[in-house]
Amino acid sequence: MTQITPVLMAGGSGTRLWPASRKAFPKQFAALIGEQSLFQASARRLSGARFGAPVVMTNADFRFIVAEQLEQIGIEASAIVIEPMGRNTAPAILAAALRAVEDDPDAVLLVAPSDHVIPDAEAFGRAVDQGAVAARAGRIVTFGITPTRPETGYGYMEVEPAGDTVLPLKRFVEKPDAETARAMLAQGGFLWNAGIFLFSARTMIDAFHAHAADFVQPVQAAVDGAVTDLGFLRLARGPWEGLADESIDYAVLEKADNLSVVGFDGHWSDLGGWDAVWREIQADTPAERGAVTDPQSTAIDCDNVLLRSDDSDMQVVGIGLSDTMVIATSDAVLVAPMDRAQDVKQAVAALKAKGRKQAELFPRDHRPWGWFETLALAGRFQVKRIVVKPGAALSLQSHMHRSEHWIVVSGTAKVTVNDHVDLVTENQSIYIPLGAKHRMENPGKVPMVLIEVQTGAYLGEDDIIRYEDDYARQTGD
Repeated sequence: MTQITPVLMAGGSGTRLWPASRKAFPKQFAALIGEQSLFQASARRLSGARFGAPVVMTNADFRFIVAEQLEQIGIEASAIVIEPMGRNTAPAILAAALRAVEDDPDAVLLVAPSDHVIPDAEAFGRAVDQGAVAARAGRIVTFGITPTRPETGYGYMEVEPAGDTVLPLKRFVEKPDAETARAMLAQGGFLWNAGIFLFSARTMIDAFHAHAADFVQPVQAAVDGAVTDLGFLRLARGPWEGLADESIDYAVLEKADNLSVVGFDGHWSDLGGWDAVWREIQADTPAERGAVTDPQSTAIDCDNVLLRSDDSDMQVVGIGLSDTMVIATSDAVLVAPMDRAQDVKQAVAALKAKGRKQAELFPRDHRPWGWFETLALAGRFQVKRIVVKPGAALSLQSHMHRSEHWIVVSGTAKVTVNDHVDLVTENQSIYIPLGAKHRMENPGKVPMVLIEVQTGAYLGEDDIIRYEDDYARQTGD
């Protein structure tokens, strides 16, 4: 029987886990639970005999992160598809279905977010097996989680009672208030909506024709006009730009009459807030008095707290706290009651309104060649630490408003300045005049680290003119 193709959705921003998750590097790529990222754990969960190679739907900013994290766990994607801009889940899922039928008219897809926690991968795989029969028979199968508490942060599904593992869906229920959630839990027959869908590609395409026909032509045009870019598949921008920003739930599922639900009573979490992270860690390794800490944090006489620091030089100490979360990074600290976890996105909105870069950007900026971080910034100078991966190279570029001085502190840099090429080793430096065409490469086998001192009237990252680029980055990438 044809293997099921996983479709991993990896383009979200995860604002409810700020400040550890931001638009520039969202939660799916962070190791919030365990040593692997949520994305890597999701890819591993949807691998094995029942699954084919995954398709990943993402955006240009994350494409190299996706490729690098898959390589780290030894999984090769059948395609990493770049959406020109975010348009929610409806067009992304339709694009995946349209691509799939080109190769296999009978293709079956399992669409899943890449930021969920499901520890028992085999139990979930058995649930997929149960739904696969219905999916191949023309049903759109959703997965419902047996609720364990009156959760207000999840949508629900009401199901018809039946003596089968695949249940008829009665209705979707939006995220409820606490009283409604308690009533549904007491009544029974309600499941949390996991946002995971199983269907044949042809069934989903037919559903769009029936319920959201306006999507079909432009998404098909975006797929037909897709181009291969360094092994990634870029959907055509023109048709995609005019698409509505709409979820698959609103566009199709709430209108369709061929929906079924597979109940899953194993452990599941979408890590939709820091309270969920606290529950996951506490359930895995219970802490005394519920005080969950990391190596950079200390709890003194605290109850039911989450103290976390992502910076080895930032120590967090809580004294006499109860039901509180304190999350620190090198440039931001969040302090809030645990029951206000769903309101963290308000912090992001407030910082954006103030024009603060911490709303979306990290001090450490990940690039396909490595990363950099700003160590000091003033009116006419900036100091950065830059780390270049072995064999990687920055683009051949020039600047209109700044000159640069590079000091290698570890490894060896191959540096091009106009027509001159030098090898610059540890404790050596080189000057890049304003306007000079220049490039930095790491020809070695270990990461190369250097300190960059910029001086000039304007120090923004958009003061870059690229002439050659190994990563074929386009304007805005």
